[in-house]
This record gives sequence, C-alpha cells and structure tokens, in this order.
Amino acid sequence: MMKVMSTHELRETFLQFFESKGHKRLPSASLVPHGDPTLLLTGAGMVPFKPYFLGKEEAPAKRITTCQRCLRTADIDNVGKTNRHGTFFEMLGNFSFGDYFKREAIHWAWEFSTEHLQLPADKIWATVYLDDDEAMAIWHEEIGIPKDRIVRLGREDNFWEIGVGPCGPCSELYLDRGPEFGCGAPDCKPGCDCERYLEFWNLVFIQYHQDEAGNLTPLEKKGIDTGMGLDRTAAILQNAESIFDTDGMRSVIDEICRIGQVAYGKNDRDDVAIRVITDHARSITFLILDGVLPSNEGRGYVLRRLLRRAVRYGRLLGIKDSFLPQVAAKVIEAMQVAYPELEDRRDYILKMIGIEEERFQSTLDQGLGILQDLVDNLRAQGQKRLLGEDAFRLYDTFGFPLELTIEILGEQGMDVDVAGFEDMMEAQRRRARAAREQTGYLGDDDSIYVDLHREFTTEFVGYSQLEAETKVEAILSDGELVEEATMGQVVELITARTPFYAASGGQVADVGTVTGPKGAMEITTVDSPVGGLVVHRGRVISGAIQPGDTVLATVYGRNREGAACHHTATHLLHRALKDVVGEHVNQAGSLVEPDRLRFDFTHFGALTQEELDRVEKLVNDAIRANYAVTTNEMDFAEAQRDGAIALFDEKYGDTVRVVSIDDYSRELCGGTHVQNTGELGLFKIISEGAVAAGTRRIEALTGKAAVKHVAAQDAMLRQVCNLLQTTPAGLVDRVERLLHEHRELGREIEKLKTKLASSQSKELLDRVKDVGGVSVLAAKVEGLDSAGLRSLGDELKNKMESGVILLGSVTQGKVLFVAMVTPDVVKMGVKAGDVVKVAAQATGGGGGGRPDMAQAGGRDPSKLETALDLARDSIAKQLAMV
Repeated sequence: MMKVMSTHELRETFLQFFESKGHKRLPSASLVPHGDPTLLLTGAGMVPFKPYFLGKEEAPAKRITTCQRCLRTADIDNVGKTNRHGTFFEMLGNFSFGDYFKREAIHWAWEFSTEHLQLPADKIWATVYLDDDEAMAIWHEEIGIPKDRIVRLGREDNFWEIGVGPCGPCSELYLDRGPEFGCGAPDCKPGCDCERYLEFWNLVFIQYHQDEAGNLTPLEKKGIDTGMGLDRTAAILQNAESIFDTDGMRSVIDEICRIGQVAYGKNDRDDVAIRVITDHARSITFLILDGVLPSNEGRGYVLRRLLRRAVRYGRLLGIKDSFLPQVAAKVIEAMQVAYPELEDRRDYILKMIGIEEERFQSTLDQGLGILQDLVDNLRAQGQKRLLGEDAFRLYDTFGFPLELTIEILGEQGMDVDVAGFEDMMEAQRRRARAAREQTGYLGDDDSIYVDLHREFTTEFVGYSQLEAETKVEAILSDGELVEEATMGQVVELITARTPFYAASGGQVADVGTVTGPKGAMEITTVDSPVGGLVVHRGRVISGAIQPGDTVLATVYGRNREGAACHHTATHLLHRALKDVVGEHVNQAGSLVEPDRLRFDFTHFGALTQEELDRVEKLVNDAIRANYAVTTNEMDFAEAQRDGAIALFDEKYGDTVRVVSIDDYSRELCGGTHVQNTGELGLFKIISEGAVAAGTRRIEALTGKAAVKHVAAQDAMLRQVCNLLQTTPAGLVDRVERLLHEHRELGREIEKLKTKLASSQSKELLDRVKDVGGVSVLAAKVEGLDSAGLRSLGDELKNKMESGVILLGSVTQGKVLFVAMVTPDVVKMGVKAGDVVKVAAQATGGGGGGRPDMAQAGGRDPSKLETALDLARDSIAKQLAMV
C-alpha cells in the first residue's frame, strides 16, 4: 500500500534519501537563471547546474540533490483543464557530474519509489529511448520489470537535446492509475495523452556531445540529471485526483472559493478558473520573491501575463474587486516551511501584486467597454458573430479570456468565431515556439573557453595588488588560437595570474596594459566567460606578444580607485535606503564605474526630496565615521546567519566573500572596495526616477567625481549670482522678486493687449463686408497671440451679433488664425472649422475646432493676406449654396 505523505514530507524524504547516497543537498536556486542569457526562467531542476554539465565551472560536489522551484508557460493553455499541468512546479532531482551513471540512477529511482514511497511495483511502467539497450537491460534484467511494461519511445519523447552541447537519452517512470482514468483504447500505454499513466520521474542520461551538424560524440565524463515532479508525486501518494487536490494547494483553493463565494468540484467552468488562479498565484508569488517585476518584456511580461490571466479568471467567478493579495498570502502560508524567505518578503510581495492588479482592473474595464462597442456594431449590422480576430485582440491586448468573451456575447444572443480565434492563437504559439528554439537546454556558445579552461586557469590577485608579473598562456584572434599577436591586432589574452578585475556584479572591468619583452598591449575590457578563466581584450600597441611570454600586467590605478569608491558607496546607499524607506528595499541592479554609480532598487513610488536628503546624509555620515571596510570568506549559510545581504540575481557557491563596513553594512560581494569609508570623501545623489513598475533608480557620485560635480555646481551658482548682482545667501530672495516682477509685467501686458484689442475692434468693424446678406470680417491684426485673438473675436462677435469673423496675426514668425461664426449663420451651413482650415492650408499649416469657433496655425507669414482672401471666397461659396 502506498505511503501517505504530505507534500513537505515527500520533499524532505526525497532529499534525505539522496543525502544517504552521498549527495550534497543544495537549496533551490532562483527562478531567474544566473548569468544565462539563453534562458528566460528556470524551467528544469538542472538549470542551475548548466555550467557544471558544460564544464565551465567546477561543481561543489560530484553528487547533488535539490528541490528546485521551476516555471514554464509552454503548456499554459492546459493549466486548469488537465489534472497534471501547472506553470509553477517544484522538481525533485538528483545529479551526477562525472560520477555514477545509468545503473545507480535506475536502481535508486526504483528503491525510492517502491521502498520509501511504497508505490506498487506492478503498477510502475518505464520508458526508454528507442536504441538504449543498456537502460532496457537494467530495467528488465536487474530491476525485474516485465518487457511488456517497458515502452521504447522515439527521439521526440525520450531524448534530451536542444542545440549544440551535452545531451542524451532518458528513461521515464509512469504509474498506472487504472483503466477508469484511461481513454479505453486497447493499446493505451505510456505516451498516450489520456490521464491513466502519470509520469512522475524522468532520468536523463547525459552521455553525448552534439555538434552543429547533429553528430553525437560520447562524453568522457557522463552525467545524470533526474527530475521528479513534487506535486504529481504528492497527488499519487495522497490518492488525489489532480495536483490541485493535494494538501499544498487546498488552502489556496479554499481561499479563492471563499472570496468568489463558489464551490470547488461542482462544475467544470468554475473548477478551471479556480485551478488557473491557484497555479498562477503560486507563479507570481515566487517570481516577485525572486526579484521579477511586471513589465512589457521578458520575465516581467511573463509575470504580468500570469497575474492578468488570474484576474480575468477571477472575473469569470464573479470577483470584481482586488483579491490576488489575499490568495498570495495563502500561497506564502502554505509554502513558507520550505521557503522561509517568503515570509521575510511577504509585505513587499503582496504590495507589488496589489499595485499591478489594481492597474489591470482599469484596463479590464476598458476592454469591457470595447467589447460592448463591438456588440453594438454587430447589432447595428444585423450580425450575431464576433470575428475571431476581434476576440483575439481582446484577449491579447486587454486580457480577456475567450470564455469571458463567449459568456458576455451569449448573454446577448451572440457567439464568437472560435475557429478564427484559434487560428490567431496558433500563429502566436508558432512565434513563441520559434523564439524558444533560439535558446538551449545545454547551449554551448562558449565552447572555445570551456576547452581552454580544461588546460588553463587564471589566478586573480587584484584585491591586493594592481601590478603582477605573469605568463601568457594563450592568445585568441576572432575566436581562434594564434601563435603571435602583432601591432594593431585586437586579440584576447589569457594569463596565469592577473590583477585585472573582470566585469561582474555591476562593476565594470579594469583597464590597463600588458607589457612583454617584445611588445605591449592596451587592455580595454576584461571578463570571465568560464569560472576560473579571465579573458583580457585589447589592442597590441607595440611590437608583438606570444604565448609563453613573461609579461607585466598593470591596472590603471585611477580607474580602479574610482570604481572601488563607487562600489563601496553602493553598499552604503543600499543600507541607507533600507533605513529611510524600509526593509523591503532590495537591490535590483547596479552599474559601478570609475566616475559614477547607478543603483536600481525595489520600491513602489518616487522618493520625496526629504527622503533623498536623509539618504544622502546617512551615507555622508558613514563616510565621515571612517568605518573600516573588511572582507572575509565564509560558508554561505554562516554569512546569511550573520545578516549578510545576498542579491537575488546572483549565484553563490558554498564559500562566499562577505564585505563588511563596520557594523553598518554587510553584503555578499566579489567587487573591489576601499579600505575605509573616509576615502570616499563625499557622496552626492544626482537623480532619482522610475525604471519600471516597482523599480526605482538613483544615480550618484562619490570621491573625486563628487567633488568635481560640487565644484561645477558652485561655479554655476557664482555665475548666476554675478548675472543677478547678488550673493548666494540672497539668491532665493532675488529670484523671488524677479518672478514677482515678471508676473506683474505679464498682467500689465495683458491689460495693454485688451486695450489694444478694444481699440482695434472699432477700426475692424468698419471693415465688415456684406457677403450674400451675411456680415463677414476677414482681417489681419497686429501683436496678438492666440488668447488675444480669441478675446478680440469674442468682442467683435458680441458687437456684430450676426456674421462670420476670421482674424489672422503673426507672432514669433508663425501665423495664427481664429474663426468665429454666430449660431444663426452656422445654421446656414457656414462652419468655423471649414473657414479656418482654408486659411491655414494657404499658409502651410492646419487646424480646426467647433462649428462656432476654431483656431489654426501656419508656417508662412508672407501668405497671410492671400489666406484671408481665399477664406472670404470660401465663405461666399458656402453661402451661395444655401
């Protein structure tokens, strides 16, 4: 009989089992893959270990086990409709890096499944790759599974590969849940799309390297990558019909039902909505935990899409007010045992969800208005079917699920072209698949550096010295190894030791020179494409450099000093922001250069000037305190216990470098820093603004750059004081007096313009002409802007009582027109907008307005008189048609 376990018990049992097999337990990595541009999100348990499988980094242990949080949206349309699909899931895994292989992986999977989970052995099926006779033999001859319960599947199902790099066949474990879950087909078995056979474990045997042509070469060091779906296996052990009926999700479902006043399990329509909201609430909670913020691209778009989809399904349940923060609170409550950091960031997560949900509610209401307009148009045309492209636009732009559109139209006796909608959806899926194919499971773009790393490593000595004698190990030109680099060539240099800091953690790389016995090279960029290997890029400025040369690598001290000052300042700024704004503030990105810093942080709104002043003061107080800046290497867990801040987008090993600024600040950091905060001298915030929803950015200066900035500001202040003939102390009073005088002069000018308009009105009335029995005045006036023209026009209209007025003026080289038509003449068919349009076009401009009043502008003052004549003719033609 299967052992009944809670989701948390299953998680712990798995990890403890593999610890007993010599595996090192590691915590779950972030949903944001570290340093991997090929992946948007962590979608598999092996993602954090790609560098180990690729040979770019050394694994902390040969055997590792984890429970990795994952997120995939490829099957988003199946979420809620099947018993097993979700965008968020946890993957239990055991991994081997050049240690054990198929036999151990298969035996341990069987041992854990049958002895620790007590799954019925006669109900377990296995799949293997078509020609993987080795795995077939182990399952049948050693484990004892009958051949008729082992299914050979093809490359599409049982071979892990995406692009160039390590790959291999896989073997999957399925549990036969019984014919009551099946499709009834006589050949139903694993691989069928029905619900009878539930896959719960996948064993990937990484044994080949695939090149660009698709050729497979056996790997010298083979690997194991397995994944057991936590929720799927919990559903099996708890005899739950679906993953949504497990203990880990039930409290979330109950909260949704409470808010929506609906019952789970009563009808399919509501159940799908409840399941979608449950799944998506888990996804958005963990995305925000891992530092993702809503946006219109990349990971932020995934978050926004999932959140808005949850809101839309809430509408299907009749929930119209904000509700997702309440649901997310239940997610945190259910998951915090395994992820205590959820509770630490609870307030921030719920606040972020609430802000984005409220923003979308207004968009959704806008979509409802557009849908009603579409319904009105259909009704006016005598139609009863909404076009598929219109339904898709509502879905894609305004977040309307097709089900909601169908429901609203059904209430009004209409339906939707579902086939047309599906065509649009399929086109979008094709675009998404094409985009996904550009990324890789184990992409291998840095293969040249991986190969070099097998032979060379670079020792970084730059924390303690800016100059080092070293040996040139290799030279690359256009990705190829060369035996010499000569003057003028741009090449990459790999050395045995280096004082050069490679760009990382937001800090830019050092620059400097490498000087050898026969030549010299200027270093302009430095990075580390593979852990332990530093690549120096630059141009040979004299002579030649060859592999084997003993060279002197020299970092430009001024640049390093500036970068170190600004890097230490980011730590002080981070701490000050937490003290002033709140502990929810976390670094969301940074740029550290020799002459400036940029610091992105999580916060919901703009900082007030008072808050910015307080932050700046705290940083300067810390500088004046001349705190000692120290670094220590320690165990990651110990560093966290000591309160060191770890950044969400960084990946940390077992041993970490902790930068402490007395007791004021403690962060995990690999960057360069000053020895005492007093070396910074001064800190000055230059700007603060928004980067994205929930993310703010501060730009600031410290050290010599700050002093230079203050000196420039002081020089500007003196210049302004000289111009205004005052002192800095009296500048504000002087400016206030000037502004007061300016306002008074403005009022005086307006009075004079009114007098001028009044005096002109008497003269202009004498120029009124009778056109077809209507009084028409088309005249040029001097010195009036738009407001003056309108004021004069109103006065003339009142005095004329009936007629058409067109006034033109030239101001600052541009032509201005105002046209007015009294109500009785409007009824005769003359419209101010038509009149002013004729005049404006004649002067190269345009404009318009109401039938009784319109204004316009033109670019050619020389055509003003001509424009007035054309307008008179136009008025006459309009009146002649009456």
